[in-house]
Amino acid sequence: MVTIDTTPERPLEGVETLDRVDIPFAGDSGDGMQLVGDRFTELSAAFGNDLATLPNYPAEIRAPAGTQAGVSSFQVHISDHDIVTPGDAPNVLIAMNPAALAANLSDMVPGMTLIVNGDSFTQRDLDKAGLTANPLEDNSLDAFNLYVVPMTSITVEATKELGVKPRDAERSKNFFALGLLCWMYTRPVAPVIEWIETRFKSKEQVLAANLAAFKAGRNFGETAELFDHPYEVRPASLEPGNYRNIVGNLATAYGLIAAAQQAELPLVFAGYPITPASDILHELSKHKNFGVKTLQAEDEIAAASMAIGAAFTGALGVTASSGPGIDLKSEAVSLAVSLELPMVIIDVQRGGPSTGLPTKTEQADLMLAMYGRHGECPLPIVAAKSPSHCFDAAFEATRIALKYRTPVMLLTDGYLANGAEPWRLPDLDSLPSIKVPFATEPNSGDTFLPYLRDPETLARPWAIPGTPGLMHRVGGIEKEGIGLDGEGGTGNISYGPLNHDRMVRLRAEKVARIARDIPGVEHDTEDGADVLVIGWGSTWGQVQAGIRRIRARGLKVASAHLVHLNPFPADLGEVLGRYRKVLVPEMNLGQLSRLLRAEFLVDAVSFTKMQGVPFRAAEMEAKILELMGESA
Repeated sequence: MVTIDTTPERPLEGVETLDRVDIPFAGDSGDGMQLVGDRFTELSAAFGNDLATLPNYPAEIRAPAGTQAGVSSFQVHISDHDIVTPGDAPNVLIAMNPAALAANLSDMVPGMTLIVNGDSFTQRDLDKAGLTANPLEDNSLDAFNLYVVPMTSITVEATKELGVKPRDAERSKNFFALGLLCWMYTRPVAPVIEWIETRFKSKEQVLAANLAAFKAGRNFGETAELFDHPYEVRPASLEPGNYRNIVGNLATAYGLIAAAQQAELPLVFAGYPITPASDILHELSKHKNFGVKTLQAEDEIAAASMAIGAAFTGALGVTASSGPGIDLKSEAVSLAVSLELPMVIIDVQRGGPSTGLPTKTEQADLMLAMYGRHGECPLPIVAAKSPSHCFDAAFEATRIALKYRTPVMLLTDGYLANGAEPWRLPDLDSLPSIKVPFATEPNSGDTFLPYLRDPETLARPWAIPGTPGLMHRVGGIEKEGIGLDGEGGTGNISYGPLNHDRMVRLRAEKVARIARDIPGVEHDTEDGADVLVIGWGSTWGQVQAGIRRIRARGLKVASAHLVHLNPFPADLGEVLGRYRKVLVPEMNLGQLSRLLRAEFLVDAVSFTKMQGVPFRAAEMEAKILELMGESA
């Protein structure tokens, strides 16, 4: 955590000031790119930059070393102003081997900088990367500012006096790259040294090797005279306060803990390991001091069932997975709808179908969340829009689940789960209480009726098993409920056709009434705009970036964003009706656009992308211009 001081400082002498820089660290999956990318991100957050990141993992647990399938990268976008995406075209690429260069070169614009580890461009390395020629020698990189740095050999030389074997020393070359980048962009050194000393304190030789490599990289930047001068990206003008760098899965976990505290309930999380959702389980397991209980179940079905059992006993029951796991949980979620118990189901979406692209992002589970259960089985859906917003989305999903006694689906995705940005810590005293009362006594004379409903929310009472006088039956078979007309009653099993019709409609109406209890559409417009760009989930940043580019051209365009996807905000139809054209960007084949057409009879134009990576701001700009009839 760091306190941001927005007081301007004098520029450093001999340092060129930039307003932003976009850097991917790329190498083999064993080269530690995620580690040093994360360190560079933390340094930039502590320095006060605004930032956004895009980690990119290979799909295989251990792809063949040196191949393009095994490339792991971490893109960091830092700036002195507000940014909302991890960037389009990187300014600097750090490539630790030929495969990393080949896999990322298409993203680079001519004139940008390439820094490559020259020691890794042997014929054997080129063969493993599938390259027929050495790009360092065939003039194919003439359009770029190319710097060939012998990172491996310098690292081995720097660690020789420590008695580190050359093969072990090579593993520290990622810290050489980090040291070089810290010099290039005037990042503070002390926090990195402190982190290395803490992280590797139990491995004395590894600690010493990493420190030596880091210092060697920084010294190389200062003394090699390859670069004219270092650069500086000054702190952003963020609202003063306490900030920390946060990724989406961590924010989700914190949101759940905060919600459980404000509800005064124990949090029970049951999950089964799956990429990219597992980190939620890992993080929650660290917080037993907040009454959090975590269970790693034997499978997805068991995990969902455990969460339901926890809710039945009066706890906040939560489970999380990704698309394939949500498929398996669907029967248990249907049971939770029938039981009318509060529960939060988190879907960290990834590329599908089936195993699909397990380490890549996608947005294709909206229809699964909306309809992926048998029978008439509606439930509320909340979607996070940025890594830090995962905190608010998790809190909101919990609030709705508790107040309306219903399972709620919370949608994030791989980009949000692993991406990072600065997060201004909330004032915990300002978080609302979401405590709900448990039933403690009969509610109809001397009888307890488990389906007697609150006249406003239609929520049924929540009675903890064992409460004297409140013995009742719940289960998956339809129960005799009480309608708005006061008919019905016992909560016993009922196969009556009219009762079933009444209960199905009541459950649907309960979800529909949530529209009264949520904010209107997030809507940003200009007088005279006749095009609306509306998104949901992680497209928020790319839509905002595209809108900014359009407005910078002097053109007028409106934007809207949906956090609540079922029910839709009450004013959505009216907002859609104001515009001649509606564009719906999605990382699927047009799922929200179908829902908008069906619900509001609007001629929504789909803009879709299914490549495992987010939209680019330039793609968004070009599509909006096309819809406006303007030239790019």
